[in-house]
Amino acid sequence: MRRTFLALCLLPACTTSTTGWEDDAFRAEAKNVVDRYAALVSAAYEKSSRGAEQMDSALQDFVAAPSADTLETTRTAWLGARDDYGLTEVFRFYNGPIDAAPDELEGRINAWPMDEAYIDYVEGMPDVGIINDLAGYPELTRDVLIERNGAEGEDSISTGWHAIEFLLWGQDLDPAGPGARPFTDFVDGGTAANQDRRRQYLTLTSELLLDDLARVADSWSEGQENYRAEFVAQDPKDAIGKILLGMASLSGAELAGERMTVAYDTREQEDEHSCFSDNTHKDLLANIKGIEDVYLGRIDGQAGPSLSSLVARIDADVDTVATAKLQAAVAAVAAIPPPFDAAIQAADGSPERESVKAAIDSLKEATEALVGVAEALEIELNLE
Repeated sequence: MRRTFLALCLLPACTTSTTGWEDDAFRAEAKNVVDRYAALVSAAYEKSSRGAEQMDSALQDFVAAPSADTLETTRTAWLGARDDYGLTEVFRFYNGPIDAAPDELEGRINAWPMDEAYIDYVEGMPDVGIINDLAGYPELTRDVLIERNGAEGEDSISTGWHAIEFLLWGQDLDPAGPGARPFTDFVDGGTAANQDRRRQYLTLTSELLLDDLARVADSWSEGQENYRAEFVAQDPKDAIGKILLGMASLSGAELAGERMTVAYDTREQEDEHSCFSDNTHKDLLANIKGIEDVYLGRIDGQAGPSLSSLVARIDADVDTVATAKLQAAVAAVAAIPPPFDAAIQAADGSPERESVKAAIDSLKEATEALVGVAEALEIELNLE
């Protein structure tokens, strides 16, 4: 359901160098880092779930009484909830609750890129999409949406954040701004056919997103027999290997690679993450901030036991470099002028396009620094 640009894998720990793993005090601190990480993950998913609930509440009001005002309120709620979710993407890539089979919930929650014509009408094609295919889908249900997600290829996306985004904004046909779907697409007798099915599809997708996010959050809740309990009970070195794998996979293969280099090279709007709302610049910034939060053990701005402090016990220079490279990556991504699609489509050599290239390069350097952190901890992250 996703293009693979680059993958990271966790290899067995090397044994040629010496760290503090044989020291009880060091292992105790490492256990504190793992516990802090679990608390951070839980807090982040709980916050994301709350944001999605607020979005769904606004969405229900919109569906009940579509208007320009209720549509704008729902869009604003989507943007806020999306920022919260962006901070959680660093908790992927090691077969945790959001990635694990059989459900592979990430593919239902956040899959992209999306062929919008798979869901609803697009310019010049008023009758396409599941919403307008009454013969093929006489009844819209949650099971139908789940079954059709990815059924015809990696871009045949029918659920998740970006399905909701498309239904709220429509196609982005404005080079200077986001999509501009009219609220009347949801009003009986208004613009575009099948307004009742469009309302139903939007409601079903939001409810499914809520449930999927709640399932992931529950897997990380404290005091239960769940994934979190297993995660914190494992050897702290193994747990930290997974933590670093998630961080380096997101900063390198995913952000520097799939989400930015692909779009930079193709100059295609369809290759940016939140292309309908023009929120991609904020998506990217939330992602790299999430990585920095994990490195610093930071929950709601408050630092705690961290990878930074742990690696500093072994090699202060490695920690200094990693901290600086992550800060630089945050600054570089923040410096990309929105909207992201205008930046990637700008002329070669322009400040806008150069800012994207600078952010890609900075993310690659941050990934190299994270590999250095792993090596200092006798954990090898191998780029394949």
